[in-house]
Amino acid sequence: MPAVAAVMPWGMRSDRRIRRVVVGITGASGTAIGLRVLTVLRELPDVEVHLVVSSAGMRTLRYECDVTPGEVRELAHVFHRAKDIGASIASGSFDVHSMLVVPCSIKTLSAVATGYTDDLVSRAADVCLKEGRPLLLMVRETPLHLGHLRSMVAVTEAGAIIAPPVPAFYPRPESVDDLIDHVARRALARVGLGELAPEEWKGEEVTTAPRLADKP
Repeated sequence: MPAVAAVMPWGMRSDRRIRRVVVGITGASGTAIGLRVLTVLRELPDVEVHLVVSSAGMRTLRYECDVTPGEVRELAHVFHRAKDIGASIASGSFDVHSMLVVPCSIKTLSAVATGYTDDLVSRAADVCLKEGRPLLLMVRETPLHLGHLRSMVAVTEAGAIIAPPVPAFYPRPESVDDLIDHVARRALARVGLGELAPEEWKGEEVTTAPRLADKP
């Protein structure tokens, strides 16, 4: 029998008006952004978070963020095991609002690009594509060779959003946490959760020289 998804302490919601958001975390560097996505999602009372973490993703989380698997699981309403291909999010009949893979390894990118869905992260992503639901892949790799780029083209043609974790400096971040928060919120806004977007750019204030008529 498939492993049963664990219901997290802050409760699962059965109301169909609730927006279900799937978050995948894989083994690329940048897992702190995935954690930030999870914490930001908790600002929305009508969102039910489904989390799936690959084995490499859990290992990277422990190394980069000093968190335990239990601490990660507690950030979601429902935690699915990466090998549980019988999980609810593996079926298109299970309605979800969107999915983000943050960060997305090249292995996961390649799996989604080719339809080789051998774990729940890639299977859930494939379901979003076939059902026409927003799927954002935060691919984290550099430099990129031609094979990487071709995989990005393939998933984009299938309907996915490629959103590398590129930091923005125009908001004048004061810490690494500020950079992480901005990247996470931009990604969430891109999949249709605009209420979580960072503060919008108001335009640069330009100081102009006074006109001759304005001089005393």
